[in-house]
Amino acid sequence: MNNVIIIRYGEIFLKGKNRDYFESLLIKNIKVALEDYDYKFVRTQGRYFIEDFLEDDGYEIMERLKCVFGIYSLSYATKVPTNFEGDFTEVKESLKALAKEINEENTILNPTFRVTVKRADKRIPMKSYEIAGELAGVILATVRFKVSLEKHDYEFMVDMRENGYSYVYSKVFMGAGGLPVGCSGKGMMLLSGGIDSPVAGYMMAKRGMKLFAVHFASPPYTSDKAKEKVIELKEIMEKYAGKIKLYVVPFTDIQMEIHKSCPSEFMITIMRRYMMRIATILAAKEDCKSIVTGESLGQVASQTVESMTCTGATTDLPIFRPLIGFDKEDIMTLAKKIGTFETSILPYEDCCTVFLPKSPAIKPRLAVVEKAEQAMWEVGEELMKKAIENVEII
Repeated sequence: MNNVIIIRYGEIFLKGKNRDYFESLLIKNIKVALEDYDYKFVRTQGRYFIEDFLEDDGYEIMERLKCVFGIYSLSYATKVPTNFEGDFTEVKESLKALAKEINEENTILNPTFRVTVKRADKRIPMKSYEIAGELAGVILATVRFKVSLEKHDYEFMVDMRENGYSYVYSKVFMGAGGLPVGCSGKGMMLLSGGIDSPVAGYMMAKRGMKLFAVHFASPPYTSDKAKEKVIELKEIMEKYAGKIKLYVVPFTDIQMEIHKSCPSEFMITIMRRYMMRIATILAAKEDCKSIVTGESLGQVASQTVESMTCTGATTDLPIFRPLIGFDKEDIMTLAKKIGTFETSILPYEDCCTVFLPKSPAIKPRLAVVEKAEQAMWEVGEELMKKAIENVEII
């Protein structure tokens, strides 16, 4: 017997002639995720198998694979020779061992089960339901379970593949789903350090986008702890999105000039317009064709339709806002699921919380904002160039 991990992909299966492109990216991402382990990777039609790994590494390998986008589901299985000419001897022994293991952990009164057989190996003369019936008899003779095909407590699954081996298992774990990272181009993500932006990045990575990130720091008003918090968020996101290059932009001088030269009600709008300009320039350096933000409609003054129109007018790149229709509660739930929430709520100031006006414009008009911005236009251009020259790359 040999323990293996079965990997199944989902949406990729629907692809046409370019399916090999998506599969090659997924395989590459799987190998990157498992670069710390010794194992053998096996590719078959519609399935991948992780074999020959150390038994002590099995749990960690499974946990890493659960974070790889493009994987639909996973199972921890036992690989044995099908041996259909020898009455499935090894398969039956494996099922006996699995039934005993489940029985030891069982707390259900009068437990029920079914056996499901997938017979991909058409050399086997028996039908799938005939094999399932024979194997169910082995389980009935081993433990005090009852058969129930419709509603059952446990399901024993046997996948008989064309390579002459069968894979015996009882659990299917859901993967991250989505598409392999890298198949949908590149995006520059505005990473503030709050709850929303990491979730937005996660959702775009799930659709196959390769992420880069930009964070705006305002020392001394924001501390090194705030920057460390953003770096930690980046590292958590890398479990799902792969390596993320982070640009930390010194933004203090630009904010000070906005505070000095522009009407207070437009400070947030103009600040975000400069952020968008800088993000666009950095996006061009990495050949990113889009910008990603964590904006949610109506959540704060800068996230009304009018405010987003004003900020979006500064770039010719598409702006993806995957959280636009989410409630805050929905965003928090997803942040907890992916592990960013506890870091996001650490109480360190970010640049968006300094120099806040008492009454920010909720529905700014673009023409009025552009006119207000003219008071600092020439100085703003120089400060923006200086900020980009002094950017820190992490």
